[in-house]
Amino acid sequence: MRPQPPISPPLVAWGNAWLTGHVGLDEAADQVEKLSGPVVAGSMPLRGYLADLRVDGLTELRLALPAPGDPLGLSGPPAFNAAAVEAEEAAIAVLKDRAVGLVPAPDLRGSSYVGVRLAVHESGPPRADLPSLAEAERELTAAMREATEALAGVEGPAQGHPGRVRGWGGELAPGYPPRAHRVSTLAARLLTALRLADERGLTSAQIATRSVALRTLNTTARRALVSAHHAIFEPR
Repeated sequence: MRPQPPISPPLVAWGNAWLTGHVGLDEAADQVEKLSGPVVAGSMPLRGYLADLRVDGLTELRLALPAPGDPLGLSGPPAFNAAAVEAEEAAIAVLKDRAVGLVPAPDLRGSSYVGVRLAVHESGPPRADLPSLAEAERELTAAMREATEALAGVEGPAQGHPGRVRGWGGELAPGYPPRAHRVSTLAARLLTALRLADERGLTSAQIATRSVALRTLNTTARRALVSAHHAIFEPR
């Protein structure tokens, strides 16, 4: 697991804020790179790459947060899906006549340069089976309630937290509705907490109970985070 925070969510959030006229391109790129360091797509700096996509008909950015067996937000082709599942994240640039998949990886050059390189893939069209923001919020609330009930009787020794965890930033950008900010923040906090889950000292039955509950909560939180990042385009 890479300790760096995911870059695709802020890329999608700030990119969509730019595309809808709420921020300028420079501000959007600055906000993304403030979290990740310099970003290049293929061999181009982020600003230039996004500007070129806009000229080519870029209409929106979509978020994918897949996991093994759950290609959340992905619609192929297989090469892009495999790369995104391995990275556990991707952004999809939707143009008028095609879609481009962007899969991040650490860009380390020497001892001091730390940034992100986006591998550029052909992508299928955006998925149409993702929940709306309202549906995602209801699903998340229900999953939290069910997980709390399932875990109420699962006790174990005090759990240690690893020194470095790949946290999830849930902050959105200007232009998103308040509900999207709320859902995104909650989902991101849950995903970060799930990264810290530790099964040491539990019985096999306790592990099984907790694994089912946490797996369901993980899936629901990822779906909610994706929906929140797409909510800027939902009718108000």
